[in-house]
Amino acid sequence: MSTPTISNTPGGGKPSPSGYRTKLISALVAVAVVLVAAAIILPRVLGNDDAADTAATPSGTATSAAADPSAAYTLVKPGTLTVATEGTYKPFSYHEDGSGTLVGYDVEIAQAVGKKLNLTVAFEETQWDAIFAGLEAGRFDVIANQVSINDERQAKYLLSDPYTISPGALIVPEDNTDITTFESLKGKTTAQSLTSNWYELAKSYGAKVEGVEGWAQSVELLKQGRVDATINDKLTLLDYQKTNGASGLKIAAETTDPSRNAFALKKGNDALLADINTALGELQSDGTLAAIGEKYFGTDVSQ
Repeated sequence: MSTPTISNTPGGGKPSPSGYRTKLISALVAVAVVLVAAAIILPRVLGNDDAADTAATPSGTATSAAADPSAAYTLVKPGTLTVATEGTYKPFSYHEDGSGTLVGYDVEIAQAVGKKLNLTVAFEETQWDAIFAGLEAGRFDVIANQVSINDERQAKYLLSDPYTISPGALIVPEDNTDITTFESLKGKTTAQSLTSNWYELAKSYGAKVEGVEGWAQSVELLKQGRVDATINDKLTLLDYQKTNGASGLKIAAETTDPSRNAFALKKGNDALLADINTALGELQSDGTLAAIGEKYFGTDVSQ
């Protein structure tokens, strides 16, 4: 049996100092590699997470607009469509029994549009002669009062697609034989709202114009013999005759170009105008406009 050799060198049988140094250096190198890798990879990972969060959660403005499309509108009161109307212009805007609920063709169409836009509709009753000034002053969002489309208004306001199309009528007492055409208005006196299209038409034929606040006053002046005629929408007279029976009035002539009536908005409210037009198109397609016309006039007056 051989005898094991025992070293007489100090530390014999244990790892040498150079072995410790080698292992330590290797360990430090490994740690350094890990740290460098972490420094490179972690920002990228975190950055991707942030990007994913950003993609999943839009900015506050975008989130708000998606949840509430009306945020893009300029409204007098958030969530509410403030609508100016006369309230004395039957059958378009009036009170049942003179003091009841506000109703009428324009009123119901404005309500239907507001429903499509998910907006509460609030009406502000205003005399016709002051209605556009109120719109310009920011008191209303929209005028719903048989606003006729013309070049002057298109230059000053935003006008929607028309929701009423009807000829104008030259209206006289039924026993009148002097006025049979618009040309025969020359030198005669008509009753007109001073800011209406009908006022301009009467003046163009040489009529003297007596300013009035609306249809009701025009009728009174006609019946009293204080004016010779009035020009107004044919539908207004038909409704008046339907409601009052024998009215003592007749149509002497009609315009060849029908009136096209629309909502009026203040310039700059383009997003609201676009959605109103979309709503009107949908209401036309689903029969709502026709049904409202049938209710008030016995026929669809929207096309």
